[in-house]
Amino acid sequence: MIETLEATILGVFTGKARERWDGKAPSAIAKQAATTSLWLSKTGILGDEQADTAVHGGPEKALHHYAADHMPHWASQFPESGDFFKPGCFGENISSLGLTEANLCLGDILKMDGATVEICQGRQPCWKLNLHTGIAAMAPQFQRTGFTGWYYRVIEEGEVAAGGPIRLLQRQQPDWPLQRLIKARFDPRLPASEAEELAGLSVLAEAWRAAFARKMDPAFTENTDRRLKG
Repeated sequence: MIETLEATILGVFTGKARERWDGKAPSAIAKQAATTSLWLSKTGILGDEQADTAVHGGPEKALHHYAADHMPHWASQFPESGDFFKPGCFGENISSLGLTEANLCLGDILKMDGATVEICQGRQPCWKLNLHTGIAAMAPQFQRTGFTGWYYRVIEEGEVAAGGPIRLLQRQQPDWPLQRLIKARFDPRLPASEAEELAGLSVLAEAWRAAFARKMDPAFTENTDRRLKG
């Protein structure tokens, strides 16, 4: 019998790609709360855009969920920006309370209002978080804490709206809570045995499986400076 996990959608957020920073690529990280229900397709919410489709969007990043539970942490860490930290502020599509990286697992299948979704990877924070928030340490802190949020692939398309229910339907990988998975992704000393296990999990997004396959080589090193600092 799986754990009973239920929550309510606090907000559904979408954005348009636009030029925001001189000399930098466009971004759709600034999102607005929807006032009506929106259609969630296999590739994302109708009306939501991705500026760089090489690293954003697609079936394995159809929907980004961020736990509003973490907002008090960020407000305490960066009190001068305390008013910034509210649902939607990190470019997420879905915000809720009660579902976090600690109690959700890779491969969890959830009923989200009228759609059904499956957790397939965490978020890899990048430099756009730093510019968007105005906090140079934001992306590195996201990575350090593991409070990154997570992505879904869509199993069944449907409508999603603020106030809609979220309920865990099936747990496929109880040994891989998201906090453990995300920590492993960014661990430069991850044991090869764990890397091999993760690289072989079909429910994990292809890009993360490839990343763990590289980590199986003890000589492999990953430079994250460009992603985190731009």
